[in-house]
Amino acid sequence: MQLDAFAAIALDDLRASGLLRQLRSIDGPQGSCIVVDGREVANFSSNDYLGLANDPLLREAATRAIERYGVGAGASRLVCGNLAPYAELEKQLAVFKGKEAAVVFGSGYAANVGTICALVGKGDTIILDKLDHASIVDGARQSGATIRVYPHGDLNKLEKLLKAASEGISPAANRKAGKMPALPGNGRVLIVTETVFSMDGDIAPLREIAELKDRYGAWLMIDEAHATGLYGQQGRGVAEALGVEDRIDVTLGTLSKALGCAGGFVCGSRALVDLLVNRARSLIYSTALPPATVAAASAAVQFVMSDGGHARRAQLWQRVGELRNALNLQSRSDTPPAPSPVMNRRDACPALPSTIIPLLLGDEARAVECSRQLFERGFFVPAIRFPTVARGAARLRLTVTAAHTSEQIRALIEALSGTNR
Repeated sequence: MQLDAFAAIALDDLRASGLLRQLRSIDGPQGSCIVVDGREVANFSSNDYLGLANDPLLREAATRAIERYGVGAGASRLVCGNLAPYAELEKQLAVFKGKEAAVVFGSGYAANVGTICALVGKGDTIILDKLDHASIVDGARQSGATIRVYPHGDLNKLEKLLKAASEGISPAANRKAGKMPALPGNGRVLIVTETVFSMDGDIAPLREIAELKDRYGAWLMIDEAHATGLYGQQGRGVAEALGVEDRIDVTLGTLSKALGCAGGFVCGSRALVDLLVNRARSLIYSTALPPATVAAASAAVQFVMSDGGHARRAQLWQRVGELRNALNLQSRSDTPPAPSPVMNRRDACPALPSTIIPLLLGDEARAVECSRQLFERGFFVPAIRFPTVARGAARLRLTVTAAHTSEQIRALIEALSGTNR
């Protein structure tokens, strides 16, 4: 079969099952309103939680970096692409996260894959939450380690997997004496979990997971992609909010969501960061980020740590509360209810809200149609479907940012009540 014929058949199958995706042109910057295919619509799909992607502070920092360093980095970081803005950003990230050191990757995806593959391999065990991000799953698969998965948020199953893995590890005396070779493949156990799950918006029970990893001598890596900049007194993430930062071995985050830029990073000990620089293939063999992006990210980190960042977070959580309260009121009224939001249904941390509110619809075609109707009413909320979520678990994924207004939220609620669900 010719390649084009194969592709045509595959596309027909996707179309018939309601899973065909198409790129849509966004004209102009990110914001609470965007222009999609020539039409201005309110945007409730962005991960730009603090509204920094088009902030003048970041634009000015990027412009200054272009004037001094040009556009491209020219090579990978270990060749000649490690331009001066990298050192400043990594220093700031380490201070921000309260860790010894940090290392920046080209994306959050690259950070997850590179870090996991650098730490574990054949003969090791990696334990994942069922709803962990695709980049975590792909890193686990590429590592060659034995993969074990526990049902989402199921601490009992996690403990059983940890116990089973620990029974197959080399003698404890060798581990305590530090005699295990410093290479993957010697029976190590790594737990990896998101802290805020990107599609359900619920929060991982980090305190309990940290207790289990300590009990069984495992390592714990957390992905704070949807938490960095948002949670805790300093905005460091869920680990700060729950008081378990000192019990986390590897902390990963992105520069592309609340920080409004692009790239991923890992924070931890100096030894961990130096190891990743030497072993993480997605860092070693990728061209460095453009200096403008790195400089803008530094400005974003500075902002998040400032009084202005604190005020922006307060504004965000106020808008989140408005939308969640309106959805709850609507579901109790006599008007046709909106799709049911997933309100931290398995959340061990009910005091921590989420900027992500999934409206479960189930059927893929139904989700696509509801998204289309919202677009006609002036709202951009793409349908989330398999393989991003399980088959039959299609949804609209509402995300709130600090740039949204109360008027936009009220209009969204009205539009949802008028959709044919």
